[in-house]
Amino acid sequence: MRARADKILAEAADGHFCLEPRHVDFIAALVPGVLTYRESGGRTWYVAVDEGILVKCGFEVRVSTFKAVRGDRLETLRQKVESEIRQLDESERATRSALARLEAGILRQYGRFHGVR
Repeated sequence: MRARADKILAEAADGHFCLEPRHVDFIAALVPGVLTYRESGGRTWYVAVDEGILVKCGFEVRVSTFKAVRGDRLETLRQKVESEIRQLDESERATRSALARLEAGILRQYGRFHGVR
């Protein structure tokens, strides 16, 4: 996703920080939290991020994170994040169940191959 922002607020391991266009080049390891940015037109966006990296070089800022959820209001962002977490939990349960079946199948085949019952 790309956006033109005139202000970015985020949190690194050593605390919160604010970036503006003429700020010095900057690199930060982000902690899980909410990154806020204000577009040039004045609209504010909130992005829930897990840990990641923020790099500011010149007038460009790039954020790399495994998972991010964006919203224009904190109230709705919380709902979106909770929904994402529920989906991940369901997906994780399904994955663990599939792995357990796979492991059981491998053990059965191993036992048959070696004559163990």
